[in-house]
Amino acid sequence: MEKITAHIGTQNYKVAVQGNSNTLIIDEPIELGGQALGVNPKELLAASLGSCTIITLKMYANHKGWDLTDVNIEVAFDWDKENSKSFFTRKIELIGNLDEAQRERLLKIADSCPVHKVLMNPTEVATTLV
Repeated sequence: MEKITAHIGTQNYKVAVQGNSNTLIIDEPIELGGQALGVNPKELLAASLGSCTIITLKMYANHKGWDLTDVNIEVAFDWDKENSKSFFTRKIELIGNLDEAQRERLLKIADSCPVHKVLMNPTEVATTLV
């Protein structure tokens, strides 16, 4: 099970998120009252999908011995409040000496990343006060 802790102090919207060994700063943009000291929560969600996708592709290519030298990804995220629906768009650039079959296989493998699977299935959030 993955676990983080998060803390907000006196600075509006600046949140320190602690993982196992690293700290991230999450903040809202200035126009929303934050200081833009880090990515905002929606960007972090998009970053989770993008980074997990890249790692999954690199692991698969390494396992197969394919010449995938670099991967660039752009992930856009939008929330339709009215219909209570999330929209993610991924644009993946594969760099390396890959044939068309390898490129198509990697496109399919992108949907196998764990974060993609989480986002595509029902999610529950249990919340308690301490």
